[in-house]
Amino acid sequence: MSNFDTFFSDESCNIKNFEEIIKQKIDANLLSHFSEIKNNIPIYNMKNLKDNLHDKNKRLSLLSEWAYIFSQSSGVLVLENTYDDCSSIDEATKIYEKIIIEEKEKNIGGSDHYAKPGANDRIWNSLQKLCEKDPLVFAKYFGNEIISAVCESYLGPAYQMTAQVNLVHPGGEAQKPHRDYHLGFQSKQALMNFPSHAHNISNYLTLQGAIAHVDIPIESGPTKILPFSQLYKQGWFAWRHEEFKDCFEENYVQLSLKKGDTIFFSPALFHAAGTNSTDNVERMVNLLQVSSPFGRTMETINRKDMSKKLFPILSTIFKNKEMRENDIIASINACAEGYAWPTNLDFDPPSSKAPETQQSLFIKALKENWTNEEFSIKLDKLTNNQIA
Repeated sequence: MSNFDTFFSDESCNIKNFEEIIKQKIDANLLSHFSEIKNNIPIYNMKNLKDNLHDKNKRLSLLSEWAYIFSQSSGVLVLENTYDDCSSIDEATKIYEKIIIEEKEKNIGGSDHYAKPGANDRIWNSLQKLCEKDPLVFAKYFGNEIISAVCESYLGPAYQMTAQVNLVHPGGEAQKPHRDYHLGFQSKQALMNFPSHAHNISNYLTLQGAIAHVDIPIESGPTKILPFSQLYKQGWFAWRHEEFKDCFEENYVQLSLKKGDTIFFSPALFHAAGTNSTDNVERMVNLLQVSSPFGRTMETINRKDMSKKLFPILSTIFKNKEMRENDIIASINACAEGYAWPTNLDFDPPSSKAPETQQSLFIKALKENWTNEEFSIKLDKLTNNQIA
């Protein structure tokens, strides 16, 4: 038995501890800039605060407050009037609607990985697709200093923007509660291999956001949120447990949004899109998945070419049992890419398990006795699927 509690597991989860965490109430006395607080979610009217971003001290005060909310408080905030002029949203909506039609005709694109097929339309990589279709609209739409400021408040400068449009039709059912990228996309078995401090770090590697492209009343199913749930350290395991899902359904909150409003929250916050019970609201939001600039290697490495060079050697070694299997795997880990992202979600959409990696393909090829040519072809296909 280890003296160190370094790795979490399913057995680490405790519903009573979780319930104590989510019972908290936001301390309004610690906040200075909000216009109101609803359901433990602070709301900021950016019409009144935009000028604060142009004053060094006021900007620092506002960004510090947002960082505190994401990391130590309720984990979520709403920015009303993020867009004081919604014309760029309307222009982007028209383009996105055309993209949805085009992708359906080409049988590409996708549906929601946490909801039933057919409940919605999804545009993966809506960021790049908008820029390619109309760079002027892109410039106006993403040229928003409020969005830039809230991203910097949590991730610092040099953050990396990605986006995915989600259009939920009338009658579209709610998602299941979940956490998001990174560890939210890993299997339980994979989670067990990451030490507890890596679970904590995953909270700080991304920021989730959503731009409302239409007015979103409660009955249309805005995001269901469980404030403070990002503070539960074992949460990357816990959200998969039925008792935690039940707790979510009993305690979640929702806020309506107007077109041009945004909501931002920690990726570790338990959340789920709600049911669109209207008969006339096409609930379109652009989901922002904003990543920290960290987590990259210091050098660029051509791991595909390295893998092709190494495979014939390790194939012979594996067949002849010239090295222990764990040592062979260690060699593969030093050579091949072991992480499934970033990827092209049109070809590699997220599911209940992470997409295949170079490392997992390499190991599979050895165990199934692939030829060099077979490995090379399948490695090329895997790599091409990840290219934008």
